[in-house]
Amino acid sequence: QVQLVESGGGLVQAGASLRLSCAASGRTFSNYAMGWFRQAPGTEREFLARISASGGTRYYADSVKGRFTISRDNAKNTVYLQMNSLKPEDTAVYYCAASATSSYNYLYWGQGTQVTVSS
Repeated sequence: QVQLVESGGGLVQAGASLRLSCAASGRTFSNYAMGWFRQAPGTEREFLARISASGGTRYYADSVKGRFTISRDNAKNTVYLQMNSLKPEDTAVYYCAASATSSYNYLYWGQGTQVTVSS
C-alpha cells in the first residue's frame, strides 16, 4: 500500500506559478512511476504528466507541455508538479498517483488539491 498526500494548491491569478507536492509513504517510493492528473467539475479526469521510477523519463500531455514540469526526489519520497503561466482553464482538482514501473494502471491515488486560477 502507498499513501499519497498532495499539497500546494491554492487561488492564484492568471500567469502565476504554483508548485504542487505529493508526499508518499508506505511501500518503497522509488519502485513506482508517478503521475499527475486533474479533474475539473463536469469533466473526466485528465492525464497531465508521468515520471519514471528513477526520474529519468518524463511524459506530458500536450495541454501542459512547456508550462508544467514533473520531477521527483526519491530521498524525500516526494513528486512535484511545477506549474507556470497558469490559465483559468487550469482550474481543477489535481491528483497524484502511483503505478508499477511497467504499467500505466495507477494503483494508488491521493485525495487531491484544489487549484483555482482567476482571470
